[in-house]
Amino acid sequence: MSRILVTGSADGLGRAAADTLLGQGHDVVVHVRSPARADAVADLADRGAAVVVGDLADPGGTRELAEQVTRLGRPDAVIHNAGVHTGPRVLQVNVVAPYVLTALLERPDRLVYLSSNDHFGGRAAVLSGIDWDDPRGRYADSKLLVTALSAAVARRRPDVVVSAVDPGWVPTRMGGAGAPDDLVEGHRTQEWLAVSDDPEARTSGGYWYHRRRRDPHDAVGDERFQDELLASLERHTGIALG
Repeated sequence: MSRILVTGSADGLGRAAADTLLGQGHDVVVHVRSPARADAVADLADRGAAVVVGDLADPGGTRELAEQVTRLGRPDAVIHNAGVHTGPRVLQVNVVAPYVLTALLERPDRLVYLSSNDHFGGRAAVLSGIDWDDPRGRYADSKLLVTALSAAVARRRPDVVVSAVDPGWVPTRMGGAGAPDDLVEGHRTQEWLAVSDDPEARTSGGYWYHRRRRDPHDAVGDERFQDELLASLERHTGIALG
Protein backbone atom coordinates (compact mmCIF):
# COMPACT_ATOMS: atom_id res chain seq x y z
CA MET A 1 0.00 0.00 0.00
CA SER A 2 1.35 3.42 -0.99
CA ARG A 3 0.50 6.90 0.31
CA ILE A 4 -0.40 9.01 -2.73
CA LEU A 5 -1.18 12.71 -2.88
CA VAL A 6 -3.46 13.71 -5.76
CA THR A 7 -3.79 17.46 -6.23
CA GLY A 8 -7.00 18.81 -7.69
CA SER A 9 -9.11 15.91 -6.45
CA ALA A 10 -12.52 17.55 -6.26
CA ASP A 11 -13.53 16.57 -9.79
CA GLY A 12 -12.35 15.37 -13.16
CA LEU A 13 -9.20 13.34 -13.62
CA GLY A 14 -7.93 13.95 -10.10
CA ARG A 15 -11.07 12.66 -8.47
CA ALA A 16 -11.17 9.66 -10.79
CA ALA A 17 -7.55 8.79 -10.01
CA ALA A 18 -8.12 9.16 -6.27
CA ASP A 19 -11.23 6.98 -6.44
CA THR A 20 -9.41 4.23 -8.34
CA LEU A 21 -6.36 4.26 -6.06
CA LEU A 22 -8.57 4.10 -2.98
CA GLY A 23 -10.34 1.12 -4.49
CA GLN A 24 -6.97 -0.58 -4.92
CA GLY A 25 -6.30 -0.20 -1.19
CA HIS A 26 -3.84 2.68 -1.26
CA ASP A 27 -3.59 5.42 1.35
CA VAL A 28 -4.79 8.41 -0.65
CA VAL A 29 -4.52 12.09 0.23
CA VAL A 30 -7.03 14.19 -1.69
CA HIS A 31 -6.70 17.91 -2.21
CA VAL A 32 -9.34 20.62 -2.58
CA ARG A 33 -8.92 24.33 -3.19
CA SER A 34 -10.95 25.58 -0.22
CA PRO A 35 -12.98 24.28 2.76
CA ALA A 36 -16.11 24.97 0.74
CA ARG A 37 -14.99 22.28 -1.73
CA ALA A 38 -14.57 19.61 0.95
CA ASP A 39 -18.08 18.29 0.31
CA ALA A 40 -16.96 17.25 -3.17
CA VAL A 41 -14.61 14.66 -1.66
CA ALA A 42 -16.73 13.72 1.38
CA ASP A 43 -17.43 10.26 -0.04
CA LEU A 44 -13.70 9.67 -0.59
CA ALA A 45 -13.01 10.81 2.97
CA ASP A 46 -15.67 8.40 4.23
CA ARG A 47 -13.71 5.61 2.51
CA GLY A 48 -10.51 6.60 4.30
CA ALA A 49 -8.92 9.34 2.22
CA ALA A 50 -7.19 12.17 4.08
CA VAL A 51 -8.21 15.65 2.94
CA VAL A 52 -5.86 18.62 2.57
CA VAL A 53 -6.85 22.15 1.62
CA GLY A 54 -4.90 24.80 -0.23
CA ASP A 55 -5.44 27.31 -3.03
CA LEU A 56 -2.67 26.67 -5.57
CA ALA A 57 -3.40 30.03 -7.19
CA ASP A 58 -2.04 31.62 -4.01
CA PRO A 59 1.64 31.20 -3.03
CA GLY A 60 0.72 31.15 0.66
CA GLY A 61 -1.96 28.56 0.06
CA THR A 62 0.53 26.35 -1.75
CA ARG A 63 2.97 26.50 1.17
CA GLU A 64 0.16 25.75 3.62
CA LEU A 65 -0.79 22.72 1.54
CA ALA A 66 2.81 21.47 1.68
CA GLU A 67 2.77 21.85 5.47
CA GLN A 68 -0.46 19.85 5.78
CA VAL A 69 0.90 17.04 3.62
CA THR A 70 4.14 16.99 5.60
CA ARG A 71 2.22 16.56 8.84
CA LEU A 72 0.49 13.50 7.38
CA GLY A 73 3.84 11.89 6.54
CA ARG A 74 5.98 11.50 3.45
CA PRO A 75 3.97 10.56 0.36
CA ASP A 76 5.27 7.66 -1.69
CA ALA A 77 3.94 9.32 -4.84
CA VAL A 78 2.52 12.68 -5.86
CA ILE A 79 0.23 13.16 -8.85
CA HIS A 80 0.38 16.87 -9.74
CA ASN A 81 -3.03 16.84 -11.36
CA ALA A 82 -4.41 20.28 -10.47
CA GLY A 83 -4.52 22.74 -13.33
CA VAL A 84 -6.49 25.54 -14.93
CA HIS A 85 -7.05 26.28 -18.60
CA THR A 86 -7.81 29.98 -18.44
CA GLY A 87 -7.70 32.84 -15.97
CA PRO A 88 -5.12 35.14 -14.42
CA ARG A 89 -3.22 32.46 -12.50
CA VAL A 90 -2.49 29.88 -15.19
CA LEU A 91 1.28 30.00 -14.66
CA GLN A 92 0.97 29.94 -10.87
CA VAL A 93 -1.33 26.92 -10.73
CA ASN A 94 0.11 24.90 -13.61
CA VAL A 95 3.84 25.50 -13.10
CA VAL A 96 4.79 27.42 -9.96
CA ALA A 97 2.65 25.36 -7.55
CA PRO A 98 4.01 21.97 -8.74
CA TYR A 99 7.54 23.37 -8.43
CA VAL A 100 6.94 24.63 -4.89
CA LEU A 101 5.34 21.37 -3.76
CA THR A 102 8.18 19.38 -5.32
CA ALA A 103 10.73 21.52 -3.49
CA LEU A 104 8.99 21.55 -0.10
CA LEU A 105 7.63 18.02 0.27
CA GLU A 106 9.85 15.27 1.61
CA ARG A 107 11.12 13.47 -1.46
CA PRO A 108 8.64 10.81 -2.67
CA ASP A 109 9.57 7.76 -4.71
CA ARG A 110 7.51 8.88 -7.70
CA LEU A 111 6.33 12.16 -9.18
CA VAL A 112 3.73 12.49 -11.92
CA TYR A 113 3.10 15.85 -13.64
CA LEU A 114 0.07 16.51 -15.84
CA SER A 115 1.05 17.80 -19.24
CA SER A 116 -1.08 18.17 -22.36
CA ASN A 117 -0.77 17.73 -26.10
CA ASP A 118 -1.15 21.51 -26.13
CA HIS A 119 2.40 21.77 -24.80
CA PHE A 120 3.59 21.35 -28.40
CA GLY A 121 2.13 24.81 -29.01
CA GLY A 122 4.08 26.30 -26.13
CA ARG A 123 6.82 28.83 -26.78
CA ALA A 124 10.25 28.13 -25.35
CA ALA A 125 11.10 31.81 -25.81
CA VAL A 126 8.46 32.74 -23.21
CA LEU A 127 10.93 31.83 -20.47
CA SER A 128 13.17 34.78 -21.35
CA GLY A 129 12.16 37.54 -18.95
CA ILE A 130 9.03 35.68 -17.84
CA ASP A 131 6.68 37.32 -15.36
CA TRP A 132 5.20 34.45 -13.37
CA ASP A 133 2.43 36.74 -12.12
CA ASP A 134 1.42 37.83 -15.62
CA PRO A 135 -2.36 37.33 -15.89
CA ARG A 136 -1.95 36.83 -19.65
CA GLY A 137 -0.12 33.53 -19.18
CA ARG A 138 -1.02 31.01 -21.90
CA TYR A 139 -2.11 27.44 -21.19
CA ALA A 140 0.11 25.97 -23.91
CA ASP A 141 3.15 27.78 -22.51
CA SER A 142 2.35 26.57 -18.99
CA LYS A 143 2.15 22.97 -20.17
CA LEU A 144 5.46 23.23 -22.02
CA LEU A 145 7.07 24.61 -18.86
CA VAL A 146 5.63 21.98 -16.51
CA THR A 147 6.70 19.22 -18.92
CA ALA A 148 10.22 20.67 -18.92
CA LEU A 149 10.00 20.86 -15.12
CA SER A 150 9.33 17.12 -14.98
CA ALA A 151 12.40 16.46 -17.14
CA ALA A 152 14.52 18.76 -14.98
CA VAL A 153 13.42 17.04 -11.78
CA ALA A 154 14.10 13.63 -13.33
CA ARG A 155 17.66 14.75 -14.11
CA ARG A 156 18.23 16.39 -10.72
CA ARG A 157 16.72 13.52 -8.73
CA PRO A 158 17.90 10.24 -10.27
CA ASP A 159 16.58 8.31 -7.25
CA VAL A 160 12.98 9.37 -8.03
CA VAL A 161 10.80 8.07 -10.88
CA VAL A 162 9.51 11.21 -12.58
CA SER A 163 6.97 11.29 -15.40
CA ALA A 164 4.85 13.70 -17.42
CA VAL A 165 1.45 12.60 -18.74
CA ASP A 166 -0.79 13.83 -21.52
CA PRO A 167 -4.20 12.54 -20.38
CA GLY A 168 -5.83 13.37 -23.69
CA TRP A 169 -8.78 15.62 -24.38
CA VAL A 170 -11.28 14.04 -22.03
CA PRO A 171 -14.85 14.97 -20.98
CA THR A 172 -14.17 16.74 -17.70
CA ARG A 173 -15.24 20.20 -16.58
CA MET A 174 -12.06 21.55 -18.20
CA GLY A 175 -12.27 19.41 -21.34
CA GLY A 176 -15.98 19.88 -21.93
CA ALA A 177 -18.74 17.34 -22.43
CA GLY A 178 -17.93 16.91 -26.11
CA ALA A 179 -14.27 15.95 -25.62
CA PRO A 180 -13.48 12.91 -27.80
CA ASP A 181 -11.00 10.99 -25.63
CA ASP A 182 -11.83 8.24 -23.14
CA LEU A 183 -12.07 9.43 -19.52
CA VAL A 184 -10.85 6.13 -18.06
CA GLU A 185 -7.80 6.16 -20.32
CA GLY A 186 -7.31 9.76 -19.23
CA HIS A 187 -6.53 8.87 -15.63
CA ARG A 188 -5.28 5.29 -15.93
CA THR A 189 -1.73 6.27 -16.93
CA GLN A 190 -1.04 8.47 -13.92
CA GLU A 191 -2.33 5.77 -11.56
CA TRP A 192 -0.08 3.21 -13.27
CA LEU A 193 2.94 5.49 -13.05
CA ALA A 194 2.25 6.22 -9.38
CA VAL A 195 2.04 2.64 -8.11
CA SER A 196 2.78 -0.04 -10.70
CA ASP A 197 5.75 -2.41 -10.44
CA ASP A 198 5.72 -2.78 -14.22
CA PRO A 199 9.32 -2.07 -15.36
CA GLU A 200 8.05 0.49 -17.88
CA ALA A 201 6.23 2.41 -15.14
CA ARG A 202 9.48 2.56 -13.18
CA THR A 203 11.45 4.31 -15.94
CA SER A 204 12.07 7.98 -15.20
CA GLY A 205 11.94 11.01 -17.44
CA GLY A 206 9.18 9.87 -19.78
CA TYR A 207 6.37 11.76 -21.47
CA TRP A 208 3.34 9.45 -21.66
CA TYR A 209 0.02 9.23 -23.44
CA HIS A 210 -2.29 6.31 -22.61
CA ARG A 211 0.60 4.23 -21.22
CA ARG A 212 2.69 4.78 -24.33
CA ARG A 213 5.88 6.79 -24.18
CA ARG A 214 6.11 9.62 -26.71
CA ASP A 215 8.61 12.29 -27.71
CA PRO A 216 7.74 15.69 -26.20
CA HIS A 217 8.52 19.19 -27.51
CA ASP A 218 12.22 19.54 -28.33
CA ALA A 219 12.73 22.15 -25.58
CA VAL A 220 11.72 19.65 -22.88
CA GLY A 221 14.97 17.69 -23.24
CA ASP A 222 17.19 20.77 -23.51
CA GLU A 223 19.22 20.77 -20.27
CA ARG A 224 20.05 24.45 -20.62
CA PHE A 225 16.34 25.26 -20.92
CA GLN A 226 15.62 23.08 -17.89
CA ASP A 227 18.27 24.85 -15.83
CA GLU A 228 17.00 28.28 -16.86
CA LEU A 229 13.49 27.23 -15.85
CA LEU A 230 14.60 26.03 -12.42
CA ALA A 231 16.66 29.19 -11.86
CA SER A 232 13.70 31.38 -12.81
CA LEU A 233 11.35 29.52 -10.50
CA GLU A 234 13.85 29.71 -7.64
CA ARG A 235 14.21 33.48 -8.08
CA HIS A 236 10.46 33.95 -8.19
CA THR A 237 9.58 31.76 -5.20
CA GLY A 238 12.71 32.07 -3.06
CA ILE A 239 12.69 28.27 -2.80
CA ALA A 240 15.46 26.08 -4.18
CA LEU A 241 14.67 22.66 -5.57
CA GLY A 242 17.52 21.12 -3.64
